[in-house]
Amino acid sequence: MPDATGLELLAHDLLDAEPDSVLDTAHFRGKGALQVRPEAIRPVLELLRGKGFTFLASVHGVDYYPEEPRLGVQYELLDMSALDRLTVRLRVPLDAPVVDSVTPDWPTADHQEREIYDMFGVIFTGHPDLRRILMPEDYEGHPQRRDFPMGGEPVLFTKDEALRRDYTQ
Repeated sequence: MPDATGLELLAHDLLDAEPDSVLDTAHFRGKGALQVRPEAIRPVLELLRGKGFTFLASVHGVDYYPEEPRLGVQYELLDMSALDRLTVRLRVPLDAPVVDSVTPDWPTADHQEREIYDMFGVIFTGHPDLRRILMPEDYEGHPQRRDFPMGGEPVLFTKDEALRRDYTQ
């Protein structure tokens, strides 16, 4: 992992190449993270690729409820030759949860972006096939959001059918 000084130098290089792209840096428990503007995600990841972070290990959705901007996307990058790991984070508001897809540049992000779209409702513009991947197409809502209702559909077991009771009673 880049140490705190290395992370700041990396952020400085990114800001030189792409002004106003990096909003913040964090170094916690030996792990570096960059907070970037959503509009800058593709150029930032491309610049990081040039710095050796050539493997996009995963893409995750995050819900920061009740804070705004509420929804987040985290990209985990690896530099396989230096054995470095870096997290690139961005946040988008609930009323406009839109970010550019990185799938054209990083094909491994394809299904992960679809999962974030399905579970959190973040829209990835430019994605080649953005549709639900886990829930049915006609499903309403996004189950991984923190304000999603926790209830469920009562199950009527055969032994309780005559009594008209479900498992919750």
